[in-house]
Amino acid sequence: MIAVDTLRDALPELAKDIKLNLQAVLSPGALTPEQRWGVAVASAAASHNERLTQAVLSDARAEVPEPVIEDALAAAVLMGMNNIYYRFRHLVGKASYADKPARLRMNRIVKPVAAKLDFELYCLAVSAINGCESCIRSHEQVVIAGGITEDGVNDAIRIAATLQAAALALELPTLPAALVQTSAA
Repeated sequence: MIAVDTLRDALPELAKDIKLNLQAVLSPGALTPEQRWGVAVASAAASHNERLTQAVLSDARAEVPEPVIEDALAAAVLMGMNNIYYRFRHLVGKASYADKPARLRMNRIVKPVAAKLDFELYCLAVSAINGCESCIRSHEQVVIAGGITEDGVNDAIRIAATLQAAALALELPTLPAALVQTSAA
């Protein structure tokens, strides 16, 4: 994890917990390397932070085959659309919208280039970042039914949460100094 370790060193001191968590969540656990790195790539892409995304992509390419990376990026893009649409339908709370067809192409979910179950896990992680309850519930049911344990799901969401926090921490130095001063200042 050369690129991610370098990026960790660039995080501001106020993100010390995120520095430690970043190392921990990307270590082997309940997920396969393809699942762990796919979730990391999808989550980094969903964070919209170019530095984080490039670092994660660099390290992922050393760990997993390119189809995993392609699926992870596709999951981030597809959930960018789906999470908006389905979150709207959920939040507006009108049954009439639930009866309307989405008419949005989502073929990649059915035919990913690598493992379908892993693609669903990547979608779950991105949906957690984007806060879409109906997508979270749907993808969680699919991955559990497919054999990923709750520990595996928990690990995936820990990765998503930590990468989202790292993306935010990386943006802090570009904010005006008055906005990032701590009480020690």
